[in-house]
Formats: sequence, C-alpha cells, structure tokens
Amino acid sequence: MAYRLDTEVLYQGTTPQGIIRNPETPAIYPASAYILDDMEDYVFADKGGRYYYNRSANPNRDELGAAISFLEKGEKTLICSSGMAAISTVLLSLLQSGDHVVMSKAIYGETIELAQMILPGFGIEVSFADFTDPEAVRKAVQKNTKMFYTEIIANPLTLVTDLEAVTAIAREKGILTVVDSTFTTPFVYRPLEHGADLVLHSMTKYFGGHSDITGGCVTASAELIDRIYPKYLLLGCCLDPVSSWMTLRSVKTMSMRVRAQNQNAMLIARALAQDPHVKAVYHPSLPEHPHHELASRMFDTDYGYGAMLSFRLEDDHEKVAVFMKHLKLICYLGTLGGIRTTFTHPRTAFVNNFSGEELDRMGLAEGLVRISVGAEDSRDLIADLLQALAAMDA
Repeated sequence: MAYRLDTEVLYQGTTPQGIIRNPETPAIYPASAYILDDMEDYVFADKGGRYYYNRSANPNRDELGAAISFLEKGEKTLICSSGMAAISTVLLSLLQSGDHVVMSKAIYGETIELAQMILPGFGIEVSFADFTDPEAVRKAVQKNTKMFYTEIIANPLTLVTDLEAVTAIAREKGILTVVDSTFTTPFVYRPLEHGADLVLHSMTKYFGGHSDITGGCVTASAELIDRIYPKYLLLGCCLDPVSSWMTLRSVKTMSMRVRAQNQNAMLIARALAQDPHVKAVYHPSLPEHPHHELASRMFDTDYGYGAMLSFRLEDDHEKVAVFMKHLKLICYLGTLGGIRTTFTHPRTAFVNNFSGEELDRMGLAEGLVRISVGAEDSRDLIADLLQALAAMDA
C-alpha cells in the first residue's frame, strides 16, 4: 500500500541495514518505548521479558547497573537520575509511617535536609548519632528503629565509620544498614562485603568523573532491589540513556582516575601538614588522623584513602578569601569527584541552611577549606596551594 509523503517519512531510517555484531562500544538506546507484537507480547514485556518503556527499563541503564553490581559485589543495581534521587528512593521505599531511622550526624547536608523536611511528613522519625562511636549508635536505637544510614568517610573532616562494628549492632537488632559510599568508591571499600544491606553513590562524582553527568545508583540483594523497584518506577527517577552510556564509558577509566586522585591526595595532605599557615589537615592517610589505623585496616590502600581532604586555616574570613583568590590552577566548584582539582568553602555552602552554632557543631569553621583532588601532576597542585598560602602574609 502506498502512503503519502508526510506518513512515509516517519517510518524511514528506523531499522539498521545489514548485520551489526560486537561493536567496540555499546549503542545508545534513546527510545522512549518499543513496538510490541500483540497483547501477549505486552504481558511478557511487562514481566521483564523485553524492553517496552524507557522508564521501566533501558539497555543503557541495565548495562551500567551490571558494571556497578560487579564492582560493589551486589546482585542488582538501580540507576537513578541523581544521588539525591537514589537516597530518596531508598528511604521512601523501605521506611513507612511509625518507623525510626538512625542517621550519622556527619552526612551530606542535603540528606540531613531531606530527613528534617520530608521524612517527618510521612510519619518517619529520625535521630542523629556519632557513627564513629558504635556505642552512641547502639544507644540511639529505639523499638521502632528500622534503618541505620551512614557514610564511610564523613564530609568534610574525613572521619571514618567502623562499618563492621555498626553492622554487627544492626544484625543483632534486625535493622537494615544503608551506606552512602560516594567518597570511598568500590575501589577503596565495598560496604556490602562488610555487612551493609544497601550501598548507594552519587554517580555525579567519581563514577562520572568528568563533571558532565548527574546520576545516582543503589546496589543490594535482588530481594531488596525488587522491594524498591515499584516505587522507583512511580517516583520516576530513572537516569536517561545518554547519561547512562556516558557513565558506563567513564567506569572504564575509573580505577585509573581514582588511584591517581587518591595518591595525589596523600601527597598534598603531607605537604599541607608541613606549612605553617595550616592549623590542621584532615585526611585518613596521615598518621596523626584519629582514624588512620582504622582506615588502614578497612581500605584497599593500594588505591589510597580517598581523594577528599580538608585543612584549616586561621578563622579569618578575609585571609581565607585572599588564599582562595590567589589559587591559579585549583578552581572553586560546587561539586566534587571530577578529574580536575577543585575546592570549596564548606561554611559558605551551608550558611543559609544552618545557624552559626549548628555550623560550629558540624565542624564547619570559617577557616576550613575542602579540596576535591584531581589527577593533575601533584607537584603542580602543591605549588599552587603553597603560593596561595604564602600570599596570606601580604
């Protein structure tokens, strides 16, 4: 049957010609939906037999999920549109009205905001505890506690959580343990191998690694992911195919990037610790760090101790500003984990969200500077930091 031009053009170029076998890189599948043969085919697709709608399943997300499941030694991974989407999906899927969650008091600021602004509206109670002290965690447990939520390396003072001690309490009490492992990456530490039930990441950071994608992921047992999946669909937080493809591409170089960034962080931490302008350096690789021995036991130190470090200058806003303005190579950036070195001023980042007293309790002093270390030559980075520190004398 012959169709008119306006109709015919919509159906041209939709099917690849010839045989396509084993491309070096996977294809991108941007289709929002897939053509089905009949009603039976739809039922089969809806039960996971094949793809039929992008929000439900997409080959690029599935390929990325398989790679992350391998890295984290989990059974299944959900790929989300951001780190906060991953966090929100987990909390809203596994907690219900009347439940209580114990969270680390040293976690990502927006996770704290979610716990304070969103969860109470669902009748979910939240307590904050010092997860570097397992007994403090134990004391925070209530009869209705259903979840522990923590990070491994706390931001911005790089304090380390003894996860095996925490998960021992969780198993004893029948509590789920959720770990945000963004700072550690699966190359340095894999929480599922140490008793955690779920591990999540902001893939915007080290998984993406180039400051050009926004994404998140959740890895766990098949049973837990299957519990989360229905609400994941309804919340609509799936990552788009192109970003999924770009992240999988970045995973291929992740081990090299992470190793270089972590090694640079150790060298920078040592150099800063010797500078008279620096009052304190916070990085687990340093012997004087309060959790150095713990981190050395926990982490795969062949990859290092993480690429995030902080250091404290004099609590003088003007002097800190002089230091920042004299940095020539290292830029001020409101995120972390990229291949280029950046810095931020933690107190400024949250000055509109918390009171001065709250910021002090969180350790966000005026003189605190946080560095996300990249993969440049460490000698260039150290030289840039030292000349900017010297500029404060003028």
